[in-house]
Amino acid sequence: MMRLVTIILICFACSRAYSQDTVFLKVHFLYGSKPLQQYKDTERKWFGGMLGGHVGIEGDSDRIVNFLKKGKLHWFAKKRDKHSRYAVHSEKQFYSLFRYNPDSVKKAIVYIPVTRQQKQQFDSITTAYLKQTPYDYAFIGMRCGAGAYDILGQLNILPKYCYGKTYRKIFYPKKLRKRLLKKAASNGWLVVRQNGSTKRKWETD
Repeated sequence: MMRLVTIILICFACSRAYSQDTVFLKVHFLYGSKPLQQYKDTERKWFGGMLGGHVGIEGDSDRIVNFLKKGKLHWFAKKRDKHSRYAVHSEKQFYSLFRYNPDSVKKAIVYIPVTRQQKQQFDSITTAYLKQTPYDYAFIGMRCGAGAYDILGQLNILPKYCYGKTYRKIFYPKKLRKRLLKKAASNGWLVVRQNGSTKRKWETD
């Protein structure tokens, strides 16, 4: 009986230590959508439509780092004239990027447990990217999904790809979302979801 109590106390202590020491990155997905036919005159069209949406990574509370276009969209990526930026938004700002009520969008948030070292590496990468964008934002090139994958690949959360393979494999956010949701299901990661407005047709997984 005493041994059983000891084992229970050890397990309880370990679980408390794990919960206190665990750090999470939260990957935010705003799903792509288009107005339903009967609401096309009152609902806004979104960039990318059903293959659009947006993605960003939250490392610190209410600070979502995401990759955006700056200025005119380039069809093909340019090395020098970069029309891009990494930015930090609050959760409300992030889900309002398409000028839509953030409480009415479809979203999924994947909680990824990381080590302290991975969190420090995330902070280092994003600090550098916020100071100077590493690549252009282009239709044939890096966009938000590929930008988020680039960071997760450097942290060894997902397989790391070279620049060209990253934007070819992760052509739009759903390509990243499917990979992360599959990994979340395999690893028991928490996924928080919100359904979107019934006035729009939303992407599915």
